[in-house]
Amino acid sequence: MTATRSGGQAGPVSGAGRAPRSADRPRDVPVDAALARELLDGLAEAVVTADARGVVTLVNAMAADLLPEVTRGGKLTLVGVPALADAAGGGATTFEAEHRGRRLAGVRRTLRDGGCAWYVRDVTEERARTDALLAERSRTAFLARAGSRLGLSLHREQTLRTSVTLAVPYLADAAVVVHRPPPPAPADAGPHWVRFTDGDPAPVTGNGPAGLPGAVPGLAEALDGDRTDASPWLDAELADLGGVLPEDFGRPGTVLVTTMLGAGGATGALVLVRRPGRAGFDQRDVNVVREFAARAGAALATADLHGEQTHLARVLQTSLLPPELPEIPGVSLAGGYRAAGDSLRIGGDFYDVSATADGGTFALGDVCGKGVGAAVLTGRVRQSLQTLRLVERRPLELMALLNRALFDAPGAARRNQFTTSLLGTLTVEPDGALCLCVAGGGHPSPLVVGVDGAVRPAVVGGMPVGALSAARFVETRIRLAPGELLLAYTDGVTEARGGPGVLEMFGETRLRQALASGAGLPPRAMIDWMLQLVDEWLGGQSQDDIAMLAIAPASTRPGARP
Repeated sequence: MTATRSGGQAGPVSGAGRAPRSADRPRDVPVDAALARELLDGLAEAVVTADARGVVTLVNAMAADLLPEVTRGGKLTLVGVPALADAAGGGATTFEAEHRGRRLAGVRRTLRDGGCAWYVRDVTEERARTDALLAERSRTAFLARAGSRLGLSLHREQTLRTSVTLAVPYLADAAVVVHRPPPPAPADAGPHWVRFTDGDPAPVTGNGPAGLPGAVPGLAEALDGDRTDASPWLDAELADLGGVLPEDFGRPGTVLVTTMLGAGGATGALVLVRRPGRAGFDQRDVNVVREFAARAGAALATADLHGEQTHLARVLQTSLLPPELPEIPGVSLAGGYRAAGDSLRIGGDFYDVSATADGGTFALGDVCGKGVGAAVLTGRVRQSLQTLRLVERRPLELMALLNRALFDAPGAARRNQFTTSLLGTLTVEPDGALCLCVAGGGHPSPLVVGVDGAVRPAVVGGMPVGALSAARFVETRIRLAPGELLLAYTDGVTEARGGPGVLEMFGETRLRQALASGAGLPPRAMIDWMLQLVDEWLGGQSQDDIAMLAIAPASTRPGARP
């Protein structure tokens, strides 16, 4: 029967919250020794019990299998399992040790009668899986570190040195990369090698001998790009390695040779040597070595490609950089050049001056685009001008011929190849003044700095050169008195962005003010002054190509700046 409490909840009338009577508690159940023994023998871990005196009282089936040395009636501290005996004698609560080729881990529990029970598990597979996982993590970390280090190197020698230093000591006690010297070395040149051992303060390099590939098993095949699986070989003689190992290294233990492959084939061979006291290369080691050699080979191929491109760029750079200005009697000249953030220092702006019997010719231009592509077009424009000057020197007529040459070039319209330019001649007059005849092809007008600091444009116009077959160009004449200076420049000067607002253009107004403040300076000083101002305005930011050419009479007025 139930009764309703205050609050409306129902519950038992009596006995609620009271401790159960003794009659309600379960009575002690008699122990079935056979059943208990059957349960113990069915456990997957070994159980050994001992009384308070340390005498073994129980050994289950798993204990009899793992620890046959432990028997009932024997002293636990005297059993033939050293780790267990030492733990029991020293009062330890755990142990882990190798026994009969298995890895065992034991835990001690105290029993209420003063005795103890040892629970022993076979953790061989568990530890093996853990060790394998840790080893795999170590290999993955090594390959990741190696890939990162090798990826930072773009120079052949640095890549070779990095390859051998990374391999020691993780992969071997000594690492040697044997490689063919890069072009222009002759095809029959002997092999080169780079070595690093755990006793070397730094990598060591050497040549040959020529018979080295044939002296080391598998080396000739590796240098030829043989993709067969690498296999270690034992009992190597120091002489087999042709003197590439230091004399105090001792007899090699295990040697592993594998190819280093790049996109174009073998870039070298990796030779790894372990001392006799170190374990040999197992299959997992071989797999890691092959992966490392592949990464090193790819890095070396990349470094070789970078070296070739750098060499070609230097050749291109030599032909495209502004030339040294000639000495022209009665004329003072200076040029300034900056490429648009290009480490190769080549771009699309150019200037050129040539001496003639009655004075000289000059050109300044800005081709469409930036970088190497623009530099190639610059080279074409300059080469065309050098050729066309053989038949025509008058600026306006020369501009028309250049326009036709560029417009008629194969694919010029599709590639959108054109340039803005100024072409001119200069003649020294008897009073020391300069007479300039300048043709404009869509280029900013040059500025003339007067003796009094006044700056005026020498207005030229015209259309870009190479853009239209019927383009029209304009010619003007300029007279520079002693003390005056003409500055021709590309739009990289006025469009340089920087200053307090970071993106504000330098502009023509600021350019004129700078020229006025430098009135009286000779061409070289004026160019240096202008480049300094533009660099300060940019504040280290990227820039467009810049070219400037300053022309002035060699004779100066009294009081002009030296």
